[in-house]
Amino acid sequence: MNLNQVTLPVKNMPIAVEFYQTLGFKLIVDTPHYTRFKCPEGEATFSLALEDKDFDSGTTVYFENEQLDEWVTTLQDKGIEFAQLPTDERYLWREAILLDPSNNKIKLYWAGENRLNPPWRVNPD
Repeated sequence: MNLNQVTLPVKNMPIAVEFYQTLGFKLIVDTPHYTRFKCPEGEATFSLALEDKDFDSGTTVYFENEQLDEWVTTLQDKGIEFAQLPTDERYLWREAILLDPSNNKIKLYWAGENRLNPPWRVNPD
C-alpha cells in the first residue's frame, strides 16, 4: 500500500493555486472545484477541493526538503509569510510553519534519517 494523496479544503481556488505554485508544486489537474499538484520531487501528489462552507480542517501537511533553510529564504523573497521560521524541534526535525490562504497548516521540514528511524522507533519485528 502507498499513500496516494491528501486533499485540503480551500475557500478560493485561484488564490490557493497561486500560493501552492509559488511553493513550487506542479499543477496537473485544474478545475474550478478541484485541483491536483505533483510535488517537485518524487511521485507524490496532493489536491485542493473547493469548500463553500466554513471549515477548520485541523490537518497539518508536511513537505520535506533537505535544503529547508534555503527554501524558506527563497519563499520569503517571493512574499510567503511564515508563522515559524526553521527551528530545531525536540523530536529531531527542523521545521518551518506557514498557513495557506485558507488557514490550512503547512510544515516545511527536514528530518533526514530521523523521519523513519528516530532513536525511539518501535522495533518493526
